[in-house]
Amino acid sequence: MNNALQALYETVVSRKEEKQEGSYTCYLFEKGLDKILKKCGEECSEVIIAAKNGDNSETVLEISDLLYHLMVLMVNEGITLEEVEAELAKRSNKTGNLKTFHQVDKNS
Repeated sequence: MNNALQALYETVVSRKEEKQEGSYTCYLFEKGLDKILKKCGEECSEVIIAAKNGDNSETVLEISDLLYHLMVLMVNEGITLEEVEAELAKRSNKTGNLKTFHQVDKNS
């Protein structure tokens, strides 16, 4: 799976560096952060709806759309795949933190 995510990330980076006419990725970069964030939000909602409907094949499609748009966000903001992988690796080493994970800030 990491190979697919790495390949996607590299493709998104190349679209940012070299504009290609008719590229949806280039379109998102041209429109900027607000458009990218809007698409991330839309795709997140679509994942929720597909999962709630119990349609795994549709959920997989929507998760893929969300991951793509998150990659565009990452590249736009200069966040590398390695940074995210490092954070996930740190988290995988944590155990016994369920109580702190579920604390709620009543002020937010």
